[in-house]
Amino acid sequence: MLKFFKKRNKMETKDTQVKPKQQINKSVTGRSNDELAAVKGQIGEHKIAIQLTQMPKEYRYVNDVMIKNLKSKTGYSQIDHIVLTPYGIFVIETKNYQGTIYGGKDRKTWLVNGKFKFMNPFNQNYGHIKALLQVAGNKYKDHIISMVSFTKRCTFKIDTELRKITSNNLIIYDIELSEFILRKLNVLKIERKKPLLTEEEIDRIYQDLLDANITDPVIREKHNEALNAKAAGSITPNVDQ
Repeated sequence: MLKFFKKRNKMETKDTQVKPKQQINKSVTGRSNDELAAVKGQIGEHKIAIQLTQMPKEYRYVNDVMIKNLKSKTGYSQIDHIVLTPYGIFVIETKNYQGTIYGGKDRKTWLVNGKFKFMNPFNQNYGHIKALLQVAGNKYKDHIISMVSFTKRCTFKIDTELRKITSNNLIIYDIELSEFILRKLNVLKIERKKPLLTEEEIDRIYQDLLDANITDPVIREKHNEALNAKAAGSITPNVDQ
């Protein structure tokens, strides 16, 4: 059995429609907007995890990996999903926004509904990839496919290149994750002719990730608190419009 890691609080899972901090709205369930957004985020990531169980058996994957990253302000990077295949390594970041997403690969910040800014998710995933390579080895840097997943509660106004299967930077909906991975692998098989990673390499990287994963709940909680504090200030109204 492949190992799952239970996801705790997630950076940027809060609904972008939240009210000011001093007014914490409660739903009819008694939960705050932040709590409901966190639940939705966990559901979205569970949907992705289910799809990953349906990948070909020779692939390996891990969910919710937290590994050391000396270049991160918290000292760690938390990666939602990693898929190891003979033709490439997929690093997947999940987002729980609702509304229209505006962005481009080279833009520092993206927008939700034209009003709220958030960090370019590919820049965020780049940090995750650098942390992954510290574990797997830098020789795999050209074998990485960066994917960012949004829920179907979003529509995209983004660079069209980010939806093209030929790109190594892909924006997808969570429900189409397995489809995009398999389509991308078909392209890579044509481009690269033969596998880039052997079965032994895949198993070694997989085990190294399991060994490197930080499971200490105290460390994870501190990391998430730092990310949530940063996210609270990063999703701000776009005052330029």
